[in-house]
Amino acid sequence: MIPKKVYIIVGPTAVGKTTFAISLAQHLNAEIISADARQCYQELNIGVARPTKHELSLVPHHFIASHSIHEMVNAAVFESYALAKVNELFKKYDSVVMVGGTGLYIKAFCEGLDAIPTIDASVRESIQKKYSLLGLEWLQKELAQKDPLFWEQCEQQNPQRLMRALEVLSATGNSILTFQQQNKKNRPFDMVKIGLQMPRDLLYERINQRVEKMVSDGLEDEMKNLFPYKDLNALQTVGYHEWLPYFEKKSSINEVVKNIQQNTRHYAKRQMTWFQKVDQIQWYEALTVSTTQINF
Repeated sequence: MIPKKVYIIVGPTAVGKTTFAISLAQHLNAEIISADARQCYQELNIGVARPTKHELSLVPHHFIASHSIHEMVNAAVFESYALAKVNELFKKYDSVVMVGGTGLYIKAFCEGLDAIPTIDASVRESIQKKYSLLGLEWLQKELAQKDPLFWEQCEQQNPQRLMRALEVLSATGNSILTFQQQNKKNRPFDMVKIGLQMPRDLLYERINQRVEKMVSDGLEDEMKNLFPYKDLNALQTVGYHEWLPYFEKKSSINEVVKNIQQNTRHYAKRQMTWFQKVDQIQWYEALTVSTTQINF
């Protein structure tokens, strides 16, 4: 019996993953599971570069606008969701396409996650109090100094994820990464990992243009509607948190745009750092790749 396969498309933001995933899914007669930690939120659209209505109409997508910003969504939630969805889709198809740039979500799907020891509440409370007093900059410096490997690849503007990493480090003496890379689980299907890349200067130019288009498409109004929920974890992300000083009359819209562009470029760099360390990824040039090149 020919084994079922999941084709996993990875790469930095703005490299063209969505377009290629749709092309590949059409070629394979398959459906798509998004592995994006932000596009899963119903309330986030422009700032997370969610696929357009036309793109979503071409191939059925899953884990897109599937959850609310008021829900807790993490790698474990994605692992459970994606495995159940794959099993469901395999009843109809021989292949499934997964696409996204959230490395930990893809790792959780491919290998599973190891349990993190229970953290004493006093440790968590202590870190939260310091964060309340000293702010995000303190939290960033702590992680950059004490856990540089995690710092290189984390969401550096997300205080919830940074506090969680600092909790684990403080309580166990080990990086949170050590609990994410121990016992790999075997999956009852084959996986083909496809990486898309392009020259850095071109990627950065695409990022800058994409951000400008997001703003012209109405990102300011989108964030204005979300401002009451600014403290939720889902909003502590590139494209949204940069607007906070603007709505507090502390920065201009030009500064917002420049900060989103810069933070998105930094995020893309961290994505590439992560994926370049992943085994068995077949890398292709994003501008020239076609389905005929893929090793099926």
